[in-house]
Amino acid sequence: MAALPEGTPCWADVTFTDLEGAKAFYGDVLGWTFGEGASEYGTYTQAYSDGRAVAAIVPPMPGHQAQSAWCLYLASPDAAATAERIRANGGKVVIGPMAIGDFGTMVIAEDPGGVVFGVWQGGTHEGFEKQGEPGAYSWAEIITREPAKADAFFPAVFPYGVRKMDSPEFDYRMFQVGDRPVLGRMGAEGGLLPPEAPSYVSVYFAVNDTDATIQRLTARGGTVYFGPMDSPFGRFAAVGDQQGTAFGLIDLGRTVGEQPKTVDV
Repeated sequence: MAALPEGTPCWADVTFTDLEGAKAFYGDVLGWTFGEGASEYGTYTQAYSDGRAVAAIVPPMPGHQAQSAWCLYLASPDAAATAERIRANGGKVVIGPMAIGDFGTMVIAEDPGGVVFGVWQGGTHEGFEKQGEPGAYSWAEIITREPAKADAFFPAVFPYGVRKMDSPEFDYRMFQVGDRPVLGRMGAEGGLLPPEAPSYVSVYFAVNDTDATIQRLTARGGTVYFGPMDSPFGRFAAVGDQQGTAFGLIDLGRTVGEQPKTVDV
């Protein structure tokens, strides 16, 4: 598999205090199966859809018991150089650059508005083996109370072009690699986030039927925060698992309405 272009989302993982509970939840809701946890890497456990790697779960590091959250990793050909650009543009490097055996090199960072994200320089593990299909990663968007900081930071760190949704109702931009949109940015100044919630990256997983998936999710103790709602991109919902971790669901095959126009920024 060829390495993904720089700045392209390439992997996602999440820390859970209850790994077995997470396996049961995501196995039922998204149909995932799980490999054996690698004890030398903190019981890092990969999730699979149709036998292809789509994400990973891991227990918290000793002394780190923060609320779990999905972490999206952006591809880099040189994690150390990306870390330097993160610092130079007002971001914070929290972990790394750290070599993970021969799998690759990891960085965990924050943008100047506190949005946590990852950087991954692939080795033997280059990232998602399945995307844009049911059970796999589909899209992600930065939801931030400080959009101006995100708008300056991410295109300075990664080779992004930027387009803005031409709508007075939404403060939404898309970061592009070439002509391909790879990451969204939603401004959350107007109360989109509850007061106690931090700015974050919302990771969406594709499903066959959003409503049926929500039924399984709520039966397993999950929460629906928003939706389900039809859109030109698919029928989507913002949800949380039984351990309080937020993510998104989207049925890409059920689209309603015309795609909104975008303009260069």
